[in-house]
Amino acid sequence: MSHFKKWSFITLTLLFCLTFSSCAEEQKTLTIFNWGDYINEDLLNDFEAETGIRIIYDMFASNEDMWTKFTTSGNSYDIVIPSDYMIERMIRENRLAPLDHSKLPNLKNLFPEFTQLSYDPEMKYSIPYFWSSTGILYNKQNVTTPVDSWSVLWDEKNADKIIMMDVPRTTLMVALKVLGYSMNTTDPKELADAKQLLIKQRPLVVAYAGDNVKDMMLQGEGDYALIWSGEAYVVMEQSENFDYVVPKEGTNLIFDGMVIPTTSEHKDEAHQFIDFMLRAEVAAKNMEVVFYNTPNREAYKLLPPEKQKLLGALPFESMQRGESEVFVDLKEAMELYNNTWTEFKASGR
Repeated sequence: MSHFKKWSFITLTLLFCLTFSSCAEEQKTLTIFNWGDYINEDLLNDFEAETGIRIIYDMFASNEDMWTKFTTSGNSYDIVIPSDYMIERMIRENRLAPLDHSKLPNLKNLFPEFTQLSYDPEMKYSIPYFWSSTGILYNKQNVTTPVDSWSVLWDEKNADKIIMMDVPRTTLMVALKVLGYSMNTTDPKELADAKQLLIKQRPLVVAYAGDNVKDMMLQGEGDYALIWSGEAYVVMEQSENFDYVVPKEGTNLIFDGMVIPTTSEHKDEAHQFIDFMLRAEVAAKNMEVVFYNTPNREAYKLLPPEKQKLLGALPFESMQRGESEVFVDLKEAMELYNNTWTEFKASGR
């Protein structure tokens, strides 16, 4: 090839590449792994329109479900939104990239209390997304006696009116609280006692449900349900017949956070998305759909008074009194919980 023809070929190739996207830089993408029904999907479109970054969105049903897929699927997630104890585990196993706070100017919008959470006290690896409690949703039309204790879920008068969750640590937590034990116990005898208590309860239970708890309650399939607060608020928004209570024995308080895995190939874009979600107006718009409690002080201020009243106060006082706890990373002891749950499920066959 002559020099003239060679340079003509290169010039044409460059012109082609500038003209057609197939030769231009590929569109940036961001792969997000989150709980089901846990984001206002309009925000994903808003972020794409603002930044030109395409979002690939995947969902999980529990922390354990997330862990299995995260560690075995081969997917390269850029942002994951797990809960406290799972974040703790991911930090321990060096699966999370340290965050660059200089790229997150909207951190200033958070309540100060949420910047010092026990599982990641300096927010080195995680940024709070939502917080919630676990409690009892009940139908006020059908329930005439006070609901203030987990023990109502073992009252034989409530047979065939109780919906429990098919989430091992959450359901075991209730039994442990009834017995006066810590929800983070690693004592085999205490877990065996909790298993026996759940076996005793089983004949009273309509179903062990997942994401469909709120639908079952709205359809009248139960009068009492073990439920996360955000799910309860969705039901209460749709019907005045329901109320939600955190029992006097205490509960587990749940803190979900946005993290960036070490395997992420788009860490700058991930920081961009996290800071976007920290904007006050964005966080408030997220709450309008999701109904979970926000750690974002400036977003909370934007909510109407009735919504602020529904979501309630910050959770830290009940933790300080010792009534409520946060799940911790159980490390090797998690196998004890898994075995206990497997034995409980097998007992009903």
